[in-house]
Amino acid sequence: MPLKSLTVIDLGQIYNGSYATFLMAMAGARVIKIEPKSGEHLRRRASVGGAALPFAMLNSNKLSATLNLKSERGRELLRQMVGRADVLLENFAPGTMDRLGVGWEQLQNVNPRLIYASGSGYGLSGPYRDYPAMDLTVQAMAGVMSVTGYADRPPVKAGPAICDFFGGIHLYGGVMTALVERSLTNRGRLVEVSMQEAVYASLSSNLGLFMGTADTPLAPVRTGNRHGGLAEAPYNVYPTKDGYIAIICVGEAHWKSLLNAIQRPELAADPRFVDLKARVANIDAVDEIVGAFTAGYDKEELFQLLMRHRVASAPVRDLNDVIHDPHMLARRAIEWIDHPDLGKVPLPNSPMRYSGSAPLAIVPSRRLGEDNQAVYHDWLGIPKEGFEELQAAGVI
Repeated sequence: MPLKSLTVIDLGQIYNGSYATFLMAMAGARVIKIEPKSGEHLRRRASVGGAALPFAMLNSNKLSATLNLKSERGRELLRQMVGRADVLLENFAPGTMDRLGVGWEQLQNVNPRLIYASGSGYGLSGPYRDYPAMDLTVQAMAGVMSVTGYADRPPVKAGPAICDFFGGIHLYGGVMTALVERSLTNRGRLVEVSMQEAVYASLSSNLGLFMGTADTPLAPVRTGNRHGGLAEAPYNVYPTKDGYIAIICVGEAHWKSLLNAIQRPELAADPRFVDLKARVANIDAVDEIVGAFTAGYDKEELFQLLMRHRVASAPVRDLNDVIHDPHMLARRAIEWIDHPDLGKVPLPNSPMRYSGSAPLAIVPSRRLGEDNQAVYHDWLGIPKEGFEELQAAGVI
């Protein structure tokens, strides 16, 4: 695998940092997850409802070690690990690592080749730097909630934790970019990613509507399941006998294919629908015609009909459908794994595929500190007596 020679010190927590290091682990890196002795926040959530599964999803194929960074001996151990590592990644509140004496400026002196990656809500500088940041609050601050939902109803958050994961993906990309530079210069670098900034580009359709409707920008419009920029029609979720189906037509060929599928080819010449501009102007009529047709079918039956006509569409599926998706299972994107604590669960593999290398087998997330001996004794080289002293002193 591409990252098989890489060693990563993972101080990530919750979703943001943990997903970035998960992608590294599934690309072959040795990822050592360092947690406080009580466990990171996501592990501690396991006592509530279904919160244990996210930890298992994001921490496969990592080693688990505990370390008390509030002790000087703990910080010294971290410095020793950094001396042997390629990457250190953290997504604590900005300034936390500096206050502990193990921030970028201190650690680059230990290892000038270190890539130090920092994920945060708003970045390491700027007026928002110290604002508490969780996915919900960043969705609110970044404008995501303002464009999600229906115009006549309050704003709502996106269902998935998009800011956390957009941030994590960009953090992974930043680390890989810095590693390319290091291969040329032999020098490390600080890489930082703001969740707010990572999600901004995804608002492109909504911003197109906001900026392009008049000389004076208008307030953003929540468009429900219609296109965020109201620049496509049909583009919506339509009713069926047993649920819903999503349909989008991009270009005239798709529109004519849909008309053939619904047995209304004559509408291609209707002035209301003759081109995209006309269809958007008459979007309610478009949705009424399409919805009246879809309501007469079961969603799977309709999906197969639309596939025969090459119309971009998909049945709206629930999570039970998703975790048993035959395509995802066939590609090993989801694998049902016997987890030692959770039983049989559907865990993700990496979405990234590398030719010539099969996706790694998933090694279930480890129990807290399960690999302390492997990390501190076997890898870092601390003698058995010293290792036992660390345990007795509460450092690990």
